[in-house]
Amino acid sequence: MTESNNEKGLLTQKDLNNMAWRSFFLQSAFSFERMQALGWEYILMPALKKIYKNDPDKLKAALKDHLEFFNINPFVVTPIAGVIAAMEEKGEDREAIRGVKYALMGPAAGIGDALIWLTIFPICQGLGASLAIQGNFAGPILSLVLFNILHFVLQFGGIGYGYRTGLSALSKLKTGTKQLSKLASIVGLTVLGALIASYVSMSTPLVIHAGKVSIKLQGDVLDKIMPNMIPLAFTFLIYWLLKKGVKPTYLFMLILVFGVVAKWLGIL
Repeated sequence: MTESNNEKGLLTQKDLNNMAWRSFFLQSAFSFERMQALGWEYILMPALKKIYKNDPDKLKAALKDHLEFFNINPFVVTPIAGVIAAMEEKGEDREAIRGVKYALMGPAAGIGDALIWLTIFPICQGLGASLAIQGNFAGPILSLVLFNILHFVLQFGGIGYGYRTGLSALSKLKTGTKQLSKLASIVGLTVLGALIASYVSMSTPLVIHAGKVSIKLQGDVLDKIMPNMIPLAFTFLIYWLLKKGVKPTYLFMLILVFGVVAKWLGIL
């Protein structure tokens, strides 16, 4: 299949929408042996049944192939499903279909991780958190609604994009993967940095006395070097402990105990 336009294919928009709805269940039958294979086949089932309606042997072969190992970011699975459905419809060789599927998993996973977990999710949660901190109950609702609107756009738009562009989507994904991942990571980390400065509130009331001169450690020293230095240092400490394998539940207890003790000693 060399044509990039597949608009007049066998699959209708209803079929593509059906596949997009099924993509929400990608990880419902997760296993450590084949990862998302069952969910992946569940997504492709409407297309495969229609494409091989009159050829049970080819349908069995396709079903067997798609039960092999599959693992990808769930938010970007539909473009891949669209590409594979287009290849199945065009009667591409089974080895070629398998090769393209595995070739797309890596780039798509990189794009998905950077786009979703480092960009879209922090931004949506940050907007919701900013309202919630102000006492607005609509904050959590806004974050969920906004995130899922973008989720639906990716799932339903992606399936049509992958199906219509066919194999040309492969080169486009590979070309843009590094640039998009880098940009998304920068935006996401910038948002996370802003959230740390805004919502991790820590300061010290300690005052250093030198003769008749009193120097406020927070305002006269630390803030002059870098504002919000203590929240940043504490965030890096928690991140380091997580990297060392400390369980989040233990960290919650550590933060609670540290806060009580520090307040009692008068250092925070």
